[in-house]
Amino acid sequence: MDETELLKHIYARSEGSIGGHVLIGPGDDCALVRAGAMDVLLTTDQLVEGRHFASETPIEMIAHKAIARSISDIAAMGGMPSFALVAACLPENYAHANALFDAMHLSVQGFGCPLVGGDIASHAGPLVLTVTVMGAAHEQRGPVLRSGAEVGDDVWVTGKLGGSYASGRHLTFTPCLIEARALCDELGEYVHAMIDLSDGAGRDGGRVAMASGCAIELDEAALPMHQDVADWQHALGDGEDYELFFTTAPGVQINTLEATRIGRCVEGEGCWLIDRAGTRHDVSTLGWDHSG
Repeated sequence: MDETELLKHIYARSEGSIGGHVLIGPGDDCALVRAGAMDVLLTTDQLVEGRHFASETPIEMIAHKAIARSISDIAAMGGMPSFALVAACLPENYAHANALFDAMHLSVQGFGCPLVGGDIASHAGPLVLTVTVMGAAHEQRGPVLRSGAEVGDDVWVTGKLGGSYASGRHLTFTPCLIEARALCDELGEYVHAMIDLSDGAGRDGGRVAMASGCAIELDEAALPMHQDVADWQHALGDGEDYELFFTTAPGVQINTLEATRIGRCVEGEGCWLIDRAGTRHDVSTLGWDHSG
């Protein structure tokens, strides 16, 4: 299975078949649906033992990552979480079920997002957790989509990039809810597009470029990298940073949060890295692929 091709198939099948109360369908970090008089953000994410965490990972870290991944999707739309659902497929005779659900309860409480239901099953396989989160978009700005980037936009990122899995940061990250809200409060409609960096700035930047119908050029010299990251390939391709990658109208200054301007949107397609020698590298597929 190729994840990118499967997603393209899903998006194509959805075009023209979703309407009415569905305001934003597949293809962004969250769906946006109208429920009565309210617009609700919806997202779901899986966490699979052996793929997203090692078997010896402490229960508290497993629980945190499972919840935080879906919360990060809400942040990527500029929203705030409201409620969570968890479906768990536990290994047969799993001895840590109570501790796992206690830890998940504590994690959602920390985000002001109570756990309101879910489902439990068991099988002769690894631990699999599926977390669905409902939330609300920013009251004034509304949801920030992947598709809003425009030619001439500046490209920004919060935090630092790379090395998340090797360092263990993928188990302890804090979703950028506060940063996303501050950004929408300060800049409003001048925030054009946004995504959270789950799969790497190369691959996720390519998704923004594709959705927006433009190209993105990143500047190697501007990339904020963790000290344990050796080069731009790891900074853009390691994935699981869960920072915000966003575009703004050109020349905008940001005062309410720390972010680094790392590139710009130009005519064309794809996501590109301009290295220190001036060579242009296609990084649109550089990053984490959940299909293997």
